[in-house]
Amino acid sequence: MTKERFSSDGRDATTSAVAERPSAPDPKGSINLRIEAQTRRLIDDAAAVLGKTRTEFMIESAREAAIDVLLDQRLFALDPERYDAFVHALDNPPAPGPKLRALLHRAPAWGT
Repeated sequence: MTKERFSSDGRDATTSAVAERPSAPDPKGSINLRIEAQTRRLIDDAAAVLGKTRTEFMIESAREAAIDVLLDQRLFALDPERYDAFVHALDNPPAPGPKLRALLHRAPAWGT
């Protein structure tokens, strides 16, 4: 004689256990840093001035620095005169020289 296991609501206990598992892992992670005591005090002092925790301060600072680095590689600002010169250069590229022609006729290294 076999016994069937059911949960309190009448479902099969095996099915119930699978259905109750979390669908996705926690999206937050951690970063561990080793820093000198003097640097840690500096960070703590700056965070305190702003009324933030060390973690809040470090995350905000690192995020802002990361955005600046990425934008610096993708975005640049020009005054109207330089912008016009830039657009003119894009619209009127120089004629290909001998080095560019040679490069375009060379077989790529990954193709040999």
